[in-house]
Amino acid sequence: MTSSLGAGEPEGLFDDPTATSPTSEPTSGSTSAGAGSPRLREPVPGSGRGPSAGAHQPLAVRMRPRGLDEVVGQRHLLGPGTPIRQLVERDAPMSLVLWGPPGTGKTTLATVVSQVTSRRFVEISAVTDGVKRVRAEIDLARRELGMTGRQTVLFVDEVHRFNKAQQDALLPAVENRWVSFIGATTENPFFSVISPLLSRSLLLTLEPLAEDDLREVIRRALADERGLKGETALEPAAEDHLIRLAGGDARRTLTYLEAAAMVAEPGATIDVGVLERAVDRAAVRYDREGDQHYDVISAFIKSIRGSDADAALHYLARMIEAGEDPRFIARRLIVHASEDIGMADPTALQTAVAAAQAVEFVGLPEARINLAQAVIHLAVAPKSNAVITAVDEALGDVRKGLVGPVPAHLRDAHYKGAAKVGHGAGYKYAHDHPGGVVRQQYAPDNVHGREYYRPTRHGAEARFTEVLGRIRAVLRGTSRPKDG
Repeated sequence: MTSSLGAGEPEGLFDDPTATSPTSEPTSGSTSAGAGSPRLREPVPGSGRGPSAGAHQPLAVRMRPRGLDEVVGQRHLLGPGTPIRQLVERDAPMSLVLWGPPGTGKTTLATVVSQVTSRRFVEISAVTDGVKRVRAEIDLARRELGMTGRQTVLFVDEVHRFNKAQQDALLPAVENRWVSFIGATTENPFFSVISPLLSRSLLLTLEPLAEDDLREVIRRALADERGLKGETALEPAAEDHLIRLAGGDARRTLTYLEAAAMVAEPGATIDVGVLERAVDRAAVRYDREGDQHYDVISAFIKSIRGSDADAALHYLARMIEAGEDPRFIARRLIVHASEDIGMADPTALQTAVAAAQAVEFVGLPEARINLAQAVIHLAVAPKSNAVITAVDEALGDVRKGLVGPVPAHLRDAHYKGAAKVGHGAGYKYAHDHPGGVVRQQYAPDNVHGREYYRPTRHGAEARFTEVLGRIRAVLRGTSRPKDG
C-alpha cells in the first residue's frame, strides 16, 4: 500500500537534532549552520523517512508521501507536463512559491522535490529563524555547490512572516541560483511576498483537498504499515463526519483520525460517537487580515443579494465564530441595505442601522441575534440596485464635466442685491401648485432631461415607478398634476 498525502506542514519532522540520515556524510553539509537544533535532513531517495521517523511521530508525518506519484490531490500541479513535473524531471534549479491553505501539501511537495532529485534539503521557519540563519544556510549551500556540485533546496515555511529586509536576504541566492528556493505561505503572496522575490519565482496555488482525495488519505492511513496498520476500522458515517470536520485539510484529517484511534478500544471500529469524543469541533479557518476575511464577507453579501438567507446565515456564523469584528459586519449590512435593496424595501436600511446600534449597545454574544435578524430581513427583501445605479451615473456625469451653471431662478435670493442680478426671478414655489409639483427646470442645461433614478417593479419600489412617471411628466409639461 502506498502512502498518503503528507498532510501539509506538520511540525516534528526535523525536531530530532541528534539523529542522522543513513546516507549523511560527516561533512559541513550534514548539519545546519544555524544556531540551535539543526533542521537539515539528508533524504533517502524514495524512502520518505527522516532521521527521526518512527511510531512516536504524528500520523500526518509518518504518512508523508515518498514521491510525486503518491501525493493525493493538487492534480493541476502534478499532472504530465505541469511546471513542477518539468522542474523535477529536468533536475534544474528552481524557485517556487507555494500558496495555499494549511494541510494542502506545501511542505510535502517541497520535501518530495528534494527527495526525487537527491538535493540537500534545508528547512527554515520564518516564525523562529532570522536573517543570520538565512545567510548561514546560503553560504553553506554555495560551498556545497562549489565543492561537489550538489544543489540545495532551501525551504522557507511561513515565508510571509519574514519582513522585507529578511526576504531581501534571499534575493542573491535566488538570483544566482545558489539554492533552489521554495517558499510556503498561507497568505496572498501578492501582498505578503516582496515583488523582486515573487518575480523570480514560479507561483503555484494549492487548493483544499476534495472529498475523494480525503477519503484516499484516510484509506491509506488506515491500511499502511507506517499508519494504523489495518488494526483500526472506520464506519462510513464516521468517515463522512471526519471529512466534514477536516474542511479540505489533509493534516487535520489525519490528526483527527489518530485522535479517534487513541480514544477507541483496541481493535474496535471508530464510529461517529468515538469521533465526536475525540474531536470537540471543526476548526474555522479565517484570517481577519487575509484572503478569508475578504472572501467570506464577499460570499456573505452576495448570498444576501441572491436572497439565500440560509447561506448568508452560514457566512455570518463563520465570521462570528472566527472572531470577526461585529461592527464590521453591521457596517456591511448598512451599505448592502441601500446598494442592493434601496427603495424596494425602505425599511431594510432601518433594520440594518438598528442592528448596528444593537451591536454597540449589547455586544456579542447577544448581538448575534440582532445581526441574524437583519441578515434574514435583507436576504428575503425584494432587491433593487436602482439607488446605487442612480448616484453612480450622476457622479459619472459630474466627473465628465457636466456641471453647468445653476439655473438663475433656483439661485439664492436671500441676500441684498440678488434681485439685481436676476437670482430667484421666476421661481415657482411648489406648495402653491396642485399636487405640490409644478413645471419648472431644476437641473443645469447640460443634464436637463437626464433620468438617473430608474425604479424597478420589485417590492415597494413598484409604486414609485408610477409616481415618478407622473412627476416627471408635470416637470416637463407633458401632463397636469392631480390635486393632492
